[in-house]
Amino acid sequence: MKILIVDDEPLIRKSLSRLLIQRGYQIVEADNGRDAVWTWKNEKPDLVLLDFMMPGLNGLEVLKEVDPKLKKNVIIMSAYVGSNEHKDFSELGATYFFPKPFDDIFQMIDKIEDILNK
Repeated sequence: MKILIVDDEPLIRKSLSRLLIQRGYQIVEADNGRDAVWTWKNEKPDLVLLDFMMPGLNGLEVLKEVDPKLKKNVIIMSAYVGSNEHKDFSELGATYFFPKPFDDIFQMIDKIEDILNK
């Protein structure tokens, strides 16, 4: 299964990539909103980990640009999301939210596997 990690922070992308590769997932990455849209459309991942605050397009704008058929499993990651944004993300296809910084990155990895194994 293929996972797209979208985050402008290299340490977060690399940490998540390393753990998910160890569990057998194929990983593609994007470090900004524009690249995220292109990569999402071309790679068609099974799950997307999407940061909210990024250069180019933010997470909500990325979701608006992607065809609903491609939004299988979307997890939003952010320290800056309020209740209004949670609603907006859900309406645009996000299935789960993880606050940053991560309390327990392994809990996040377990949630990813739960979502992909349903």
